[in-house]
Amino acid sequence: MRLGELAEVLSIGEALPAAAQEREITSVVQDSRQVVPGSLFVAVRGFHSDGHRFVPQALQLGAAAVIVESSAAVEGAGSTIVIRVADTRKALAAAAAKFYGYPSRRLKLVGITGTKGKTTTSYLVRSIIQAAGHRTGLIGTIDYRIGDRVIPAPNTTPESVDLQALLAEMVGEGAAYCVMEVSSHALALGRTDGCTFEAAAFTNLAPEHLDFHGSMDGYFSAKLLLFTGLARGKAAVVNLDDPRGREIIEGTAGRVITYGSSDRADIRPASAIDQAISGLRFRLATPLGDMDIESSLAGAYNVSNILAAVGIGIALGFSRDDICQGIKAMTAVPGRMEQVDEGQLFGVVVDYAHTEGSLIALLQAVRAMTTRRVITLFGCGGDRDRSKRPRMGAAALAGSDVVIVTSDNPRTEDELAIISEIESGMSSRGQRVALPGTAVPEGKRPYLVVPDRGDAVKTAIDLAEAGDIVVLAGKGHEDYQIVGAAKHHFDDREEARRAVRNRLSARPDLREP
Repeated sequence: MRLGELAEVLSIGEALPAAAQEREITSVVQDSRQVVPGSLFVAVRGFHSDGHRFVPQALQLGAAAVIVESSAAVEGAGSTIVIRVADTRKALAAAAAKFYGYPSRRLKLVGITGTKGKTTTSYLVRSIIQAAGHRTGLIGTIDYRIGDRVIPAPNTTPESVDLQALLAEMVGEGAAYCVMEVSSHALALGRTDGCTFEAAAFTNLAPEHLDFHGSMDGYFSAKLLLFTGLARGKAAVVNLDDPRGREIIEGTAGRVITYGSSDRADIRPASAIDQAISGLRFRLATPLGDMDIESSLAGAYNVSNILAAVGIGIALGFSRDDICQGIKAMTAVPGRMEQVDEGQLFGVVVDYAHTEGSLIALLQAVRAMTTRRVITLFGCGGDRDRSKRPRMGAAALAGSDVVIVTSDNPRTEDELAIISEIESGMSSRGQRVALPGTAVPEGKRPYLVVPDRGDAVKTAIDLAEAGDIVVLAGKGHEDYQIVGAAKHHFDDREEARRAVRNRLSARPDLREP
């Protein structure tokens, strides 16, 4: 593609010289290590490094042109074209969409945003689309998918140039739809600029990422961008149970489809919810008529995710049969209420719940599945929102019979300091004990501190008796632990499976007959 064609979508003060406009651009990159002769390098200021520092490297590797911010100094450019813009991040998104031919216009793109439920809802929608016989792409927290091909996911929503490349790849492989989790970071940083959404859904809003957004209003404003940018005639699927849902409705030009528990919702339960560890059964009132829903997803909170997915299915024009079949066919989401079953008489659930709200919802769902004890293991990530730590501790105690506090990606923080902040929210209702089974004062619930997460998982499993449910919260699908700057392999599911097998070897009476 000619540089002049790309320059058409950039906000630059003056036209490029004729010779520069004819220069051929072979790739658009923001990582100087990916520069090859003919590349357009865009220098973006990041959180940990400034792309402008790597302009000399891009020049040395043969970049045909570089885009920098207006005030940046560039020396030794030689024949390389230097384009100055006010915001290189926005320029990157615009150039990437243009370079890849606006792939979101060549498939139907669905965006799902909210604090909780994005991943499960996206998997449900993907299953509905596949039930209708269409090839589908998926972009989200766990991984990226094109049909059945799985690509590791470094970010919930990729950087703009990676996103456009991925969408173009989906189009090239025949995908008619793409379902994408859209994070608040991605919206605030303009990663989805240049994307055309066929439908967008709002699941809910709860405290999260306040270290980045500064306030709940700032966090919500980022989410709202997905809907204020929605074209007239496209669909906005909105959760009426969330107080912010009304603001979404008022702020979008899209046609609105609502869901929730209220009679005012377009999509709502029309019967009691039959829930068990094996899944959910209920009837749903919808604009297409009543639907009988059967799902393998456990937990009452998944009702809301199913309602959102039904709303998106309706927005995309699918039939009742396709929607019901797609929901029934989606049996599990990795790391979301995922069960570890080795034939033991107690339950083990691995879940990604890492906020106060998601942990409360998870433990409420688990409590409804057992008359015995709920044993919860969790921690909080380092270099992330510190304000949620005491609230997480209080939530874990409120929903559990025994709590084990451990580490969860401490990163550059001291794991013991993180645990101490968690404990500050546990003093009123909890009593720290050194050994399992230690008596605690009346009105208090016991909790243990086991900093090593592997040891903590083993401790939790060793505490379990018949009928108990062990909840391993926070990491879900993640298969790593980040300590300092290093990422080490660690998977709650693997650790739990090993611990359960050892438990059954020592206690054969805990094995199902």
